[in-house]
Amino acid sequence: MPQNEHIELHRKRHGTRLDYHERKRKKEARAGKKASYMAKKLRGIKAKMYAKQRHSEKVRMNKTIKAHEEKLSKKREEEKVAEGAVPVYLLDREQQNRGKVLSNMLKQKRKEKAGKWEVPIPKVRAQCEAEMFRVIKSGKRRKKAWKRMVTKVCFVGDGFTRKPPKFERFIRPMALRCNKAHVTHPELKATFQLPILGVKRNPSSPMYTSLGAITKGTIIEVNISELGLVTQTGKVVWGKYAQVTNHPENDGCINAVLLV
Repeated sequence: MPQNEHIELHRKRHGTRLDYHERKRKKEARAGKKASYMAKKLRGIKAKMYAKQRHSEKVRMNKTIKAHEEKLSKKREEEKVAEGAVPVYLLDREQQNRGKVLSNMLKQKRKEKAGKWEVPIPKVRAQCEAEMFRVIKSGKRRKKAWKRMVTKVCFVGDGFTRKPPKFERFIRPMALRCNKAHVTHPELKATFQLPILGVKRNPSSPMYTSLGAITKGTIIEVNISELGLVTQTGKVVWGKYAQVTNHPENDGCINAVLLV
C-alpha cells in the first residue's frame, strides 16, 4: 500500500487529531523522564538555574499537598483554658522540691559508686614510650627500626605463642614475664602469692594494656579461689582486681593490694 493511502486510512479510522486530554496526559507522564534527562545533560550555570527551578516546584507542590491534607483532616476543637491556670513557664515550680531530692539521690549514688572503685594509688606517673620500649634494629644491614623490645614486666597467658621473628612487632623478653603476684588483702592484713589472670588496665596507655605491660598503678586480675572467699549466694569468688603498688622492673616481683 502506498504511503499516502496508508495516511488516509489512518485518518478515517482515528480522526484528524488525537483527543486533547489524551495528549496532555501522555505529555505529563513523560515530564518526569524529560526533567531527569535535562538535569543530567545540563552543565554550569544552566544546570544551577534548572536545579533551583525544580526545587521551587517541589516546594510548591509539597505545600499544596499539605494544604489539601489539612483541609481534609478533622481538627480537634481547642480546649478552653480554665481560670487561674498556671502558665507554662511556672509549671516546674511545684516539682522543685522533688527535683532536689532526685538530684541529691543521684549525687549520693555517684559518690558510693566512686568509693566502690577507689584504688590505693589514685595517681601515678605516666610512662612514656621511650621508657617502655627499646628500638631494635633489624634487616640484613640493620637499617630497619620498626621493632620494639618491651623493657617493663609483662604478663602473657598460658596459651601464648610468639610470632615468627620476621613478623614480630613487639618483643616481650622471657626474663621480664611474670605470671604470679604478691597480693595483700587490706582487711585480713595478710599477703598471698596468687596467679595473675590478666591485665585489666594500665593507666599510661591502652596499648600497654593490650601488651600486658605491668607498671606501678596497673590494675590486674588475680585468681583468689585459694583464699576461699564466697559471695552472698554462696558461690566461690574466682577472680578479683588488684592494683600494683611497686615498680616490678626494679624489684623483680609484683606487689599488689586487693581491691575489696
